This record gives sequence, C-alpha cells and structure tokens, in this order.
Amino acid sequence: MKHRLKHLVPLALLVLLLNPLKALALFEECKDLFPAQQIPVTAQIGRDLCFDHFAIYYSPIDKKPIYTVEKLNRNQFQASHPRRTNQFYEEARLPFAERAQLSDYRGSGYDRGHNVPAGDMHHERGMAQSFSLANMMPQARQNNQGIWAKNVEEPTRQYVKRADGDIYIFTGSTGSLGSIGKNRVTVPRHLFKLVYDPQKNDAWAYWIENTNEASMSPPISYSELVAKTGINFQLPIKQSTSNPSKTAEAKPVKPLTGGWYPLFFDTYSENMLDALIANIRAGHVASVQIQYDRNAELANTIATQITKNSSVKVSLEQSSPPESPKANYERQRVTVIVHSQ
Repeated sequence: MKHRLKHLVPLALLVLLLNPLKALALFEECKDLFPAQQIPVTAQIGRDLCFDHFAIYYSPIDKKPIYTVEKLNRNQFQASHPRRTNQFYEEARLPFAERAQLSDYRGSGYDRGHNVPAGDMHHERGMAQSFSLANMMPQARQNNQGIWAKNVEEPTRQYVKRADGDIYIFTGSTGSLGSIGKNRVTVPRHLFKLVYDPQKNDAWAYWIENTNEASMSPPISYSELVAKTGINFQLPIKQSTSNPSKTAEAKPVKPLTGGWYPLFFDTYSENMLDALIANIRAGHVASVQIQYDRNAELANTIATQITKNSSVKVSLEQSSPPESPKANYERQRVTVIVHSQ
C-alpha cells in the first residue's frame, strides 16, 4: 500500500499542476467589475472567466456558472442597445471536457437561461459574449420567459435606471434537480439574483425555484442569501464602523477586459474576413480559434485565408452534436474566436 501511495502522490500533484482548478477565484483582468475589487469567497471549485462587461465563476463539474457579476449604471441603458444575436456557442477557453455543448440542451425541455441577461448588454461584443454557454444554466422554460424575465430581470433593470451610480448584480443558481445531456449539465433547484447599491450600502436578493410553477416571494436579505448559497460576496453590509472593510486600491479601468470576441460565419463573408485580417495586421489579434461541426470546407477556407494573409496562430476544433432536425444552421455555422492582444 505504501509503495502504491508513493506513486499516486506525484501523479496527483501533476494533475493539479496541469489542471489548476481553484476555489479562490482571481479575476486578474476584470477586478474592476467587483465592488471595491473584492472577489467573493466560496468553497466551490471553479474557473474564473473575464468578459468585456461581465465575469463568470464557472463550475467545470456542473458546467454552468456558480455566479456571475456585472456592473451597471443608468447611462448604459440610455444609449442604443445592439440587436439580440441569439447565437449560442461553446466557450472556447474552457477545456473540452468541462464545456456544456449545444446538444446538451436540445430536447431537454429546459431553456438555455442567461445568468447575465442579453438585455443588459450595451455593446455588440458584450451581446455576442453573453450567448456563451458558460453563461447559461438549464432553466425551466416558463420560469425563464415568465417570472424570471418579468419579475426579476426587468425590475432589476428599472432599479439601475433610477439609481445615481454603479449597481452591482450577482446572478447564479444552487442545488440539483438532476442533469441534462451527455455532458451532464446540472439542472439547478434554485436561482438567485443579488442587487448591491454601494451608494446606499444596501443589498437584497431574489430567490426563485427553478420550476415552471414557481411563485414570486419577497426578496431575501443579503445574510440569508449567503447562508443559502455558502458564498460570501464580501459586501460591506451591516458591518461595524469601528472595523471597516479594507478596500483595494483602485486600478485604471481597461477599455476591454475580455480579450476575445466571437465572429459567426453561416456562409463565406469576404467583408468580415477582410475586416478581421486588417485587425490582425494592425497588431490587435494574438491568435484565432475556429470552431465548426459539419462545415469543414468553410472552416478550412477561413483558416487558409487568415494564415495566407497574416502570421497569426490559427487552430481548428471540431465539435459534433447529435442529430437534430432543428439545428441545421448551427451545424453549418463556423465560429471564429478572436483573441485580442
């Protein structure tokens, strides 16, 4: 037994080094999205993903967000909003074994429920990024389109429009009602949305069952949400003035934090490709990953053009979901993930 353990310990350490999952999220590229740059503390192990206008702490076990965060203000809603894309795609930055796939949701009876709503996005890149499957949870259909949209997301949006400054929104889900798809995406039992107004030093949370029959109940307190989820969001709520929370030194706000964005090719588009190549030549692109299912010809044509006209690194990845008569456009679509410098 000792001899066997002697060999297992180095192997376990190697696995940890090659696959550094952590319960302590870092979010080094997007701390400005969090109140006072304080990252929530939780025992749940996950991966931190920065996007342009929101961040996700993602569970590779449940294949859905543990929580998401966004920083909103009324000025963002006064500007014209981009068109909703409805173009869901797999998260290219996650190891393949940790991703939810489009096929997991097909025929499941559950919606691909946004944690960060597409309706909150005020730029085209943010809108496109909000349809990453890393931002989705299996949500009861009538819940998603009814009580959640009308009694949780919309009132939250209306509050932001009335508020004087930045409002921080955390969204997530807990518990399990089973799983869907071959990748076993966990169906959560409860959904939550935490609203924090630092100007008033006040916070409240919506707590909703993930069922079509869910009924609306009054918001719960911040402390109740922490107890229910086991997540300490590190908000300075009900803290003694003699022991104020330590606030991190503010860092300059970056114009873009995600460092990547998706381009969708249902057919060959010379204009889109020329614009991408021009962006590469201008030194704004570090690498390109091309995802495809059946349309290998289009994927290879795009890869060839990029390689021929630039020195950027291009990789191709094929993902084939099961048969479904409703998903022809997704099978023919080629998604180009552009990683910015």
